[in-house]
Amino acid sequence: MYQLIRKMSGGRLRAALGLVMAMALTSACATAPMAPTAALAAANKAIDSAEQAGARQHAGAELDEAQQKMTLAERSVRNEQMIEAERLAQEAMIMAELASARTESAKAVAINREMRRSVDALTEELQRTGDQR
Repeated sequence: MYQLIRKMSGGRLRAALGLVMAMALTSACATAPMAPTAALAAANKAIDSAEQAGARQHAGAELDEAQQKMTLAERSVRNEQMIEAERLAQEAMIMAELASARTESAKAVAINREMRRSVDALTEELQRTGDQR
């Protein structure tokens, strides 16, 4: 390589170096990350689903954290920090999914408690009915 450079005339060397620099700049611009629209959309969808499921009542802290991370992700997009924006959007989605899961769990516990009360009431009624005979 060194010998090839030595054999080149000054003008040809400058032209070759200019070409290399232009290619480097072009490739640097071409690899700039795009906005993480898919991750942002998935996070928004997960937050909306959590809200519709009642997460505000059952998992408010997790839902708040998801919304905060989403706000930070959108700010990162505006600041052209796309890698950070994608990470935050993914974290927002995970927190929203956690909020949904905790909400479903709380609802299942409430249903289980209500069913247990119903069974206890039926058992009590059967015992009274049996005692009357």
